Amino acid sequence: MFAGTVLFEVETPLGFRVRVTRAYWELITAIKHPVMAGQEAAVQEVLEQPDEIRQSRSDPAVHLFYRARGQRWFCAVARRLNGDGFLITTYPTDSIKEGTRIWPK
Repeated sequence: MFAGTVLFEVETPLGFRVRVTRAYWELITAIKHPVMAGQEAAVQEVLEQPDEIRQSRSDPAVHLFYRARGQRWFCAVARRLNGDGFLITTYPTDSIKEGTRIWPK
């Protein structure tokens, strides 16, 4: 996706790794979801230890990882492509979106 220094890379319960570069994290936190600035550790936790994982209805290669954080959920959206994964976006939400629940079974 974005070339550059890897900010973090974690193993998901689905058996693939998800990475994000510093440049892409800056795009997420500056433009897409500024509320996520400083939440790198929380996003890693969502990807490594989610409460639930759903498969996107529109793209089977996209997975939505959810973990409860207080009264809300943190969602980390990742795409798996050729065995590798990369973070698309991440955001807080009030509810789990539609999609097929694939983990835990």
